[in-house]
Amino acid sequence: MSYQHCDLRRDARQTRLATTLAGLESEFELPDAFPQAVLDEALAAVRGFDPPPADRTSIELVTIDPASSTDLDQAVHLARDGQGYLVHYAIADVPGFVAPGGALDAETRLRGQTVYLPHRRISLHPESISEDAGSLLPGVDRSAYLWTIALDGKGSVVSTTLERALVRSREKLSYAGAQAALDAGTASELLCLLREVGLKRSILEAERGGASLRIPEQEVELVDGAYLLSLRAPLPVEEWNAQISLLTGMEAARIMISGGVGILRTLPEPDTKSITTFRRQAAALGRPWDEEVRYGDFLRTLDVNEPAQLALMHQAASLFRGAGYTAFDGSAPADTRQAALGAPYSHATAPLRRLVDRFVLVVCAHLVAGSPVPEPIRAALPALPALMQASNQRTGRVERAAMDAIEAALLLHRVGEHFDAVTIEGPDAAELARSVAAGRVPSGIVQLRDPGITARYQGAAEAGREVTVELVRADLVARKVLFRIVGP
Repeated sequence: MSYQHCDLRRDARQTRLATTLAGLESEFELPDAFPQAVLDEALAAVRGFDPPPADRTSIELVTIDPASSTDLDQAVHLARDGQGYLVHYAIADVPGFVAPGGALDAETRLRGQTVYLPHRRISLHPESISEDAGSLLPGVDRSAYLWTIALDGKGSVVSTTLERALVRSREKLSYAGAQAALDAGTASELLCLLREVGLKRSILEAERGGASLRIPEQEVELVDGAYLLSLRAPLPVEEWNAQISLLTGMEAARIMISGGVGILRTLPEPDTKSITTFRRQAAALGRPWDEEVRYGDFLRTLDVNEPAQLALMHQAASLFRGAGYTAFDGSAPADTRQAALGAPYSHATAPLRRLVDRFVLVVCAHLVAGSPVPEPIRAALPALPALMQASNQRTGRVERAAMDAIEAALLLHRVGEHFDAVTIEGPDAAELARSVAAGRVPSGIVQLRDPGITARYQGAAEAGREVTVELVRADLVARKVLFRIVGP
């Protein structure tokens, strides 16, 4: 599949789009500028920050993020350790800047997470923390929660420690740059070990029954006044880097379950109805799912460059519903598994961008040290699931609305044009026949090959078909795009 981009140049459409995007902030009641009391408290926390006594600046950490990122939550270092590996993973010391019960704490609970919109970022924390004193920028000393995880030769955990320490990132790497170095054979030993450990952790994930959706993502960039919209498949180095974050989150979950206090990121196993439906969809799309094969293993066999299998991967999203947070104090809940990972898991590695991680870090650090978890932290845990769920829902809605607006703006002048596409959702043969018999117009979701747009279509086509579609509607005000099938 081609992952090309389409742009929107400076003209009346650009102005209308800018107005529409700005309007989303009020429509979805996103927070505006930080109150002055919050800014003052953040600045005072930065000026009065007391760094930890432990000095680990000799560890040659690096960050790996999108090239434009400045709110850097994690820095990593890997080394060989006998037949195994030693992973150092530094996480930004956000708890050191946020006093429980203060104005900043209250504001972050209202926000929940950083919202990334095409035209701007609405941060969880003031810039003095998120892009400066709290960010693991290269070449400067920063306080961090430093995880040290020893792995055996297969990538399994041998031991884990956690401490607050002073660290220094040596370099800010981008995913694209890191992947290019690995592909060219010029990568550092650290990146080579990241690949080695990441691949081994992926194998362990498969053995646990874990699964992931490998769907190309819509990506928006604003370059020289033009919005670029593309479908981008994640780079391998992103998956290997993610495995280090998942490793840390699973260790955080293990520590909190053992300690009887904390908060987990949970996902139930797919229910019988969802599995039955997905098996039927798989058979209809020519990829029957053997009942002896776990769903994670089955998803790993799908090639998203093939239309029917891409459609099936989209359908697999129905197996990943019901994610939430579970707080506990006194004893761990009966069901602690995150089904997509095949293990208990907690969000612990992005405190600059996500509220819950700050509390997880503090809980884990106290449990590892054998000291009581502070009462203000324990008292906050029961409220976090609802706060994060509300924030996730709002963020998901506004990000989808922004994408819908950009898609409509890009296509305003192309009504009547034909595009090559793949139907990723649509009626099966029986549903199609019923619609035709009843005189209804069938519909579904289509993914254009270029530009990278996903939208509704009308017409007689099942999921997983290569089709030609005609654009019949592009409405920026309503943020709606509609196509119709005109050919196979």
